[in-house]
Amino acid sequence: MIENILIKNTASYNSTGTQLSDLKKINFIYGANGSGKTTISNLSSEQANVEFKNCSLQWKHGQILNSLVYNKKFRENNFGTGKIEGIFTLGEASKEDVLLIEEKQKSLKILKDDGLKKKETLEKQEKTKSGEEVSFKESVWKKIYKKHEGEFKEAFQGSMQKEGFKNKLLSEFKNNTSSLEAIDDLKNKSKTIFGKAPESIGLMNIVDFNQIITIEEDDILGSKIIGKSDVNISHLIQKLNINDWVNQGRSYIQENITCPFCQQPTIEEDFKHQLESYFDESFTTSIKKVTVLIDEYRRFTDNAINELTQIETNQKANNGTKLEIDKFSAYLKTLLSQVNTNKLLLVEKAKEPSRSVNLTSTQEQFENIKDLLESANGEIKKHNDIVNNYKSEKSSLIQSIWKYVVETNKEDIEEYIKKTAGLEKGISTLKSDVIEKRNSYKSLNDEIKELTKNVTSIQPTIDEINKTLQYYGFDNFEIVPSVSSENHYQIKREDGELAESTLSEGEITFITFLYYLQLAKGSTDKETITDERVLVVDDPISSLDSNVLFVVSTLIKEIIKDIKNDVGNIKQLILLTHNVYFHKEVSFIDGRTKENNQTNYWILRKNNKVSTAQPFLMKNPIQTSYELMWNELKNKEHNSSVTIQNTMRRIIENYFKMLGGYKDDDLISKFTSKEEQEIFRSLISWINDGSHSISDDLFIEAQSDVVDKYLKVFKDIFTLTKHEGHYDMMMGVENAANNQIHPTV
Repeated sequence: MIENILIKNTASYNSTGTQLSDLKKINFIYGANGSGKTTISNLSSEQANVEFKNCSLQWKHGQILNSLVYNKKFRENNFGTGKIEGIFTLGEASKEDVLLIEEKQKSLKILKDDGLKKKETLEKQEKTKSGEEVSFKESVWKKIYKKHEGEFKEAFQGSMQKEGFKNKLLSEFKNNTSSLEAIDDLKNKSKTIFGKAPESIGLMNIVDFNQIITIEEDDILGSKIIGKSDVNISHLIQKLNINDWVNQGRSYIQENITCPFCQQPTIEEDFKHQLESYFDESFTTSIKKVTVLIDEYRRFTDNAINELTQIETNQKANNGTKLEIDKFSAYLKTLLSQVNTNKLLLVEKAKEPSRSVNLTSTQEQFENIKDLLESANGEIKKHNDIVNNYKSEKSSLIQSIWKYVVETNKEDIEEYIKKTAGLEKGISTLKSDVIEKRNSYKSLNDEIKELTKNVTSIQPTIDEINKTLQYYGFDNFEIVPSVSSENHYQIKREDGELAESTLSEGEITFITFLYYLQLAKGSTDKETITDERVLVVDDPISSLDSNVLFVVSTLIKEIIKDIKNDVGNIKQLILLTHNVYFHKEVSFIDGRTKENNQTNYWILRKNNKVSTAQPFLMKNPIQTSYELMWNELKNKEHNSSVTIQNTMRRIIENYFKMLGGYKDDDLISKFTSKEEQEIFRSLISWINDGSHSISDDLFIEAQSDVVDKYLKVFKDIFTLTKHEGHYDMMMGVENAANNQIHPTV
């Protein structure tokens, strides 16, 4: 059964289109000629046509039935070639055969109904499961992803959409065996591992300061270096404490006898010998040692300071330094001060070997600096270990992060899994049942087709159509088997002459419709006689007189009864018509006018060349032609001004002139002022002009304020003639009188 029809971008339907929703077993669509009815019927039979690429039919449970459409094309296809294809029915079947087929068809229907119920239950279960999935998906997205995307976004790579994140979370819940880590540890690791892939960092050199400390602690620097004490001049030198002065002056003693100190010729060989004895080899050795120590100290400390200064410069420029740079700089500054002080003392020692100096120990500063460097190198090593094992470390961290989010949301995940597991179990069982029912249905349906294949005939259709033709007075022609084509019909007159080319339009329409009704019950294919189908009937009473109108409506009402009672293979009817009388006659079964939950109604309207469908659900909008005119006024926003003009004219003629006996002058006299009378005359002229002619075939839409003005005058006529209650009743105004005349035209 068709549930919804969407039609747009074709014929008079624009890009917005219109939709017939919630179709029932019986559907009545009323619309004037040209309003778009045939387009709907063509869509029902030619959905694959490119013309309808933007349109769609939605079938209940996705089960597509054969759509049998009656419209102009049906008549052309079946009665325009001279050959009428035969319709097979159970003509040659014995009573037992028919009963057997009917029993199997009943069983087939039970199978189908049971299968549909199970399918409906399956769809509900799947919808419930889908709802649970959507709810869980939205919940974990907000509760987990949004909460942690700042610090753990990279761990969520590949699962950064709601559906993917939900699936990943469930997979990790099932398979993740990582140990649970604290959130702070995970955040700290994430800062190192996530983002740009880390690079190896070179270890900082640990300066060897042992030699510097050894020099600073050498005893010779604290001892006085003086000459030999058992030489005659030693007593004087030491008494005057001029050891260093004499030592420096020694280098100025020339080969001559002039004294470098007093510049007198007093230097004798004995004095020279005493000086050489005083500043003996021991003295010279000590001086050389001090000189070497001073040179080494300067070189070692310069190298150390330069290296440490370079480390300081580099690490200050490194935002990711592992070194405690502030402490390092403080220790280095102190060290530099100590070294410079020691260098000054050593300079003095070099000048005055007899002077005792005590160097400041730099060991503490060097030790502090060494500790900082070793600590930094430890962090660098950890960093490099991560770099060397980056992929495995990153993978491990991601697993740990997922373990954390899984464990911290364990209850929600377990509850969801429990719910969906139960639903999935039920769905699986229902799917098996549906497949079983479908297979059973196919098997039984094939059996029925095999039974009907050998007991079918086209003759019952001939008999049924001819019987109906004679019953309703069409006795000058009949339908007979074709003599030239097997399983085809021809239309023949009483004298034996073929009648296809001489039939009137009404006769062709009637016999075509009778053929269509037989086709609805049978098939041109033996194997599809019992197939379920949908009937789409478009204006079946076109070109028929009023007597035949009632015949057609009676035949259709019989089909409607069968559809409502679920008898036969016709499951749905969509009837489109422009004839108010036919609509009224066919839509009321057994004289009942109450609403029926198996029937829905629509009116098709075409305004400004665009067709739209107005739904009325179970309420029949067509009561009488007179009421229809009032409905047109009530829905004036859906109609053009020309339609409104024509509607007002017909209401005035029917109610006041035909039923009430009023003339135009009688109505004019009800208005007391000349101005009001002129307005009324203007209304009569306006509605007559709008309903009877369009000057020069040029359509000009009246302004809305003009329409509103004449609608007011239209109402005033009822008020001044004391028929305001009738106006209120027909327009649906509350508290309308209940005893007003309700004419039928």
